[in-house]
Amino acid sequence: MRHSERHRTHRTGWLRAAVLGANDGIVSTASLVLGVAAAGAGTKAILVAGVAGLVSGAMSMAAGEYVSVSSQADTERADLARESKELAANIDQEHEELVSIYIKRGLDRPLATSVATQLMEHDALGAHARDELGISETLTAKPVQAAFASAATFAAGAALPLLAALLIPEAVLMWGVAGCSLFFLASLGLIAARAGGAPALPSVLRVAFWGALAMGLTTAVGSLFGAVG
Repeated sequence: MRHSERHRTHRTGWLRAAVLGANDGIVSTASLVLGVAAAGAGTKAILVAGVAGLVSGAMSMAAGEYVSVSSQADTERADLARESKELAANIDQEHEELVSIYIKRGLDRPLATSVATQLMEHDALGAHARDELGISETLTAKPVQAAFASAATFAAGAALPLLAALLIPEAVLMWGVAGCSLFFLASLGLIAARAGGAPALPSVLRVAFWGALAMGLTTAVGSLFGAVG
């Protein structure tokens, strides 16, 4: 009988970027809307500020993810190039490094030696990248994927509080946007937990707490400047 296991490690790259983008989109745009509203601005000014925040935030997320993940990719490539030179210069020493790694993981020396030999005969650089450097195809840095995921999910997340601000009457706009945004954040935490196979409650509470804190502080600042003005 075939045993099938469902692992989700391959999702960590895009899932991290997607959750970060959507969370930032909801929190930053909702906070911006609440801060501007608390300062006494009208609905039109609130929506203009929100749309500007959506566009600038999405581009900032894309650029930030691309630059940071590209730096990670550059480091990985440099490590692989260095490892390739070391393999060419001293194959025996590199073989012994791999043997030592497998011994530390619980294999006896004869088995560790056999495993290292066979893996290096098959793909020496791949074996060292995976077991010595911790670089694998599943977890390798993908800058373009991370940038697009962050920008798209930021825009999608930011659109939610903006839509709420557009539909909710001005008299209850602040309470409505805050409540809807907390619901969106809780839903995001639930979706992220389901996608990653993690417990739902800690994820939901985490995103809701920090989102509420950000919106509360921004609203306080907007009220302060509105009173001063």
